[in-house]
Amino acid sequence: MPRYSTLQIEKDPQQPRVARLLLNRPERLNAINEETPRELRAAVEWANAEDEVHVIVVEGAGKGFCGGYDLSQFGQGEIDHPCQQERTPWDPMVDYAYMKRNTEDFMALWRSPKPTIAKVHGHAVAGGSDIALCCDLLVMAEDARIGYMPTRVWGCPTTAMWTYRLGATRAKQLMFTGDTIDGRTALAWGLANEAVSAEALEGATMALATRIAGVPRSHLAMHKMVVNQVLLTMGLEQAQSLATVFDGITRHNPEGLWFRRYAQAEGFKAAVEWRDSGRPIPEGDEARRLMRGLEQRKPR
Repeated sequence: MPRYSTLQIEKDPQQPRVARLLLNRPERLNAINEETPRELRAAVEWANAEDEVHVIVVEGAGKGFCGGYDLSQFGQGEIDHPCQQERTPWDPMVDYAYMKRNTEDFMALWRSPKPTIAKVHGHAVAGGSDIALCCDLLVMAEDARIGYMPTRVWGCPTTAMWTYRLGATRAKQLMFTGDTIDGRTALAWGLANEAVSAEALEGATMALATRIAGVPRSHLAMHKMVVNQVLLTMGLEQAQSLATVFDGITRHNPEGLWFRRYAQAEGFKAAVEWRDSGRPIPEGDEARRLMRGLEQRKPR
């Protein structure tokens, strides 16, 4: 089996037609770091090269599926990074190239000729929801949560999958509020294929994967290609380009920089509590004024 630092993949011992891709940073809630997107793509490519494999199940180790990008590094850290440039003027195309590459890596799950199933327990949020929604099918625990809270400040989902999976009305509701929904709601809204108790999640996921695994690989690839082509014709790639540009803007405009300075001064937990509480987010000149005060308080 191939070895990676952020995840692992292997054939299921009882059903070798199913590959199990495990996001494996449980101590960080499987948060996405520099290596995760590349390793995710490599693992999908490995599964597609294995003739015995017909289906890929994506899941998370520990308490949840994936908590999004590791913002102890990208959020409250002091690094100058392609997706958060501060020591030099922000170059939107450098930011775009970095984040577009991550998006393309996540989309390896969507492009994979072999069907992909996200098995979600705990939380699949922010960038973690991107990974889940790039999978073809979604099986959730009833008490699991999925959403993109950074739409309130400091983020725009670069895969743009919410609209394609939910439709405009529901997608706007979640993007405007930054709310998460549980598995029961995801099922009722048509986002999830199944929602079951946490105890039944493994059995339900493997029952679906095993049923699909009995279909010839070529048939699965053709059926998936037809459905994916509809989304491409609807403008998926163009929407992702726009979303990726906007993601960079949300992190470098006054509101985004205020959020980062607040996280650096008060800790990311405090910044998230403000963001998710419903309190108004400082904007414009107010954000600039508060940001200057926070810069003076940052630990050196």
